[in-house]
Amino acid sequence: MESTGASARCFTVPGWFARLEVMAQPASSVARKASKQSAFVITSRENRWLKRFRAALSGERGDDGIVGVEGVRLVEAALGSGLTVEAVLLSDSGERHLPRVARVLPADMPVLRTSDRLFGGIADTRAPQGMAALVRPRQATIETLLPGTALIVALVGVQDPGNVGTIVRAAEAFGASGVATCPAESIGTADPFGPKALRASAGSALRLPIVHGISPTVLLAQLRINRVKAYAAVAGAEQSGDRASNVQSPLLSPWEADWTGPTALLVGNEGAGLSAELVRAADARVCIPQAAATAPVGIESVNAAMAASVLLYEAMRQRNASLAKHP
Repeated sequence: MESTGASARCFTVPGWFARLEVMAQPASSVARKASKQSAFVITSRENRWLKRFRAALSGERGDDGIVGVEGVRLVEAALGSGLTVEAVLLSDSGERHLPRVARVLPADMPVLRTSDRLFGGIADTRAPQGMAALVRPRQATIETLLPGTALIVALVGVQDPGNVGTIVRAAEAFGASGVATCPAESIGTADPFGPKALRASAGSALRLPIVHGISPTVLLAQLRINRVKAYAAVAGAEQSGDRASNVQSPLLSPWEADWTGPTALLVGNEGAGLSAELVRAADARVCIPQAAATAPVGIESVNAAMAASVLLYEAMRQRNASLAKHP
């Protein structure tokens, strides 16, 4: 530890070689408690902590799997999730949010401070709130998603991060046991831990088990082994007929499907949907009826996130009704 005077102390963080100064403690008792932790000031954009935050908040994931979360709500969700949080970063203006997260801030959590200007240079949002964290997501496997009466959402080639995050959020809200993301041939599914997907999930991706990047063939094999029924979400008989011309499985409305047992919902790419092979491999197809179009060019179908939300709600409704009958 170096000393530069009575009012300031400087530290070197092992392995990071960063010169860090302890800031004055906030006035409120809650924030003052948090400020007694490892609270350091970062004054250079070349600081290694700041570089690590910059990379993580841009969506880069290193070998350690660490992801960046930005904003008070996501940082609070990360701290309350039980996941490993390596550090919290606050800007000058972000200090005002410290009391909100102080109750879930571990006593030994490194709290780093920086200026609004430097924070703005690493932020992924246009109007940053001045708070971010480095988080290590849980490592999930298919077995992680199976305990109890499984309800798994499998995203196959869902490219839009907003759709991925919204579906993860709906999965948690409607009682799913977890999410699996799969590539669709050359089309990958957006990373559920990417910045836009994380924001769209409102923190659900930090709480719900997620298996990312599993082959759909491997997934279906695991579902069969564990006697999990697979429903393929399709746009409807008229839209999906050509794509799955030899399908023998039934085409069901959401309320006709039985969601009360171990179940997986397969959701396909926004434009192409699920491949014919996956549709044929599913136990049944499920589609959401729509009102007749009132104009020559009407709505083709609800989007992937909306469809998944409707189907997951029906699954929750049936399961709650079943529990009410057989408590």
